[in-house]
Amino acid sequence: MDKSMLGDLSSLTEEDQVKMTTMIDQLQIRDSLRMYNSLVERCFTDCVDNFQRQTLGKQEETCVRRCAEKFLKHSMRVGLRFSELNSGKATTD
Repeated sequence: MDKSMLGDLSSLTEEDQVKMTTMIDQLQIRDSLRMYNSLVERCFTDCVDNFQRQTLGKQEETCVRRCAEKFLKHSMRVGLRFSELNSGKATTD
């Protein structure tokens, strides 16, 4: 979450600003870890089906790479679209 989306924190006390900033940072870390875990789980489930070797096969490695690229591109596109909608909403308020 972008801190600028919360508006002006200057009306809060310095202690509350620090608390709010810390909470936002923790939420961002949590969301990043959630996205990473979701990516790993999804790509592993879709791509890895052979457990006879310690390493990925060429086909599995290619599948994982494509899966991760698609997931990240989709996440970026959703984030950009959300930003567009949010900035459009801000200008109409």
